Amino acid sequence: MTNHEPLIHIARRDGMAWWRAWLIRLAAAVLALIVCALFIYGLTKLNPVKVYAAMWQGAFGSARRSWITVRDASILLCIGVGLAPAFMMRFWNVGAEGQVLMGGCATAAVLIYCGRALSTPALLLIGAAASIAAGVLWGLVPALFKARWNTNETLFTLMMNYIAIQLTCFLVAKWENPKGSNSVGIINQQTQAGWFPSLFGQQYLLNVIIVLALTVGMFLYLKYTKQGYEISVVGESENTARYAGISVRRVIIRTMALSGAVCGLSGFIAVSGASHTISASTAGGRGFTAIIVAWMAKFNTFVMILIALLLVFLEKGATQIASQFHLNDYASEVVKGIILFFLLGSEFFIQYRLRFRSHTHQKEAEA
Repeated sequence: MTNHEPLIHIARRDGMAWWRAWLIRLAAAVLALIVCALFIYGLTKLNPVKVYAAMWQGAFGSARRSWITVRDASILLCIGVGLAPAFMMRFWNVGAEGQVLMGGCATAAVLIYCGRALSTPALLLIGAAASIAAGVLWGLVPALFKARWNTNETLFTLMMNYIAIQLTCFLVAKWENPKGSNSVGIINQQTQAGWFPSLFGQQYLLNVIIVLALTVGMFLYLKYTKQGYEISVVGESENTARYAGISVRRVIIRTMALSGAVCGLSGFIAVSGASHTISASTAGGRGFTAIIVAWMAKFNTFVMILIALLLVFLEKGATQIASQFHLNDYASEVVKGIILFFLLGSEFFIQYRLRFRSHTHQKEAEA
């Protein structure tokens, strides 16, 4: 009886040198650009080099565009940093979108109701505390159910997003200004009470400083603290964690409180430091995009900086080429999707190796 060996074996790698991993990612990026160039030329007959130049112009073509890109990347990075501890624990928190919205609503409430009574420093401190509390609450609810009844955290956190969206819509209707506009408008537009102040003449520099501080702090927390070690052990095996005397329930609750707090704080940054308003689109899908940031970086918050910048660059670039070359949004999104496909696909070849059936083994199997 002939025993046929599979043509391809997929085997997990024991490890790979960091420089080889980055060479694979670089090769994936180059291949992505080549495929995008073929797509662009085949579909539009445009010069791909000019299209790529337009993408750069869209993200970094002027000082203002550069700072807006950095501002948006910092918010995305903040959410990714918040997701890192939960994902390292293998708690699939897909509720960052709702946690950001709740943090933003809490901040907006402080600015609206206390904007005339308190100074900007006081508003910022109270707004930050309120956003953290709101994010913690939104993270703790699914964590408590997971710790006590082992509920499915993916579905639970996803459903929490819809509740957050509806609450935000309710508050927008309550706070709408002017009446009938179905929007809150710019909060404290005349006084700018509760807005982030400019530092050294840069409007968004404080955003960047806060997020970079969180990035460094989370890296140190996950890598060098006892709590970070417990998160990694629970993520590897809950049974091993229990055998080592680690309270899995306590780690789940503590870690999701931290994750929700950072995501909630990103809502504070989005409202007080960027848009100065609140709406159901304040999170703008970044709660889901940040999942890509966290996974591609393997929970290394420093690597997240590069990935967040890349994703925002692709978003701004796609918008620019759509307007400059009169492409519809779908064509520009395809370019973005191709690049992400290759970059995400490169992670497979970093984690796994392909082994093909040798000719000798094939003859032995047929003998």
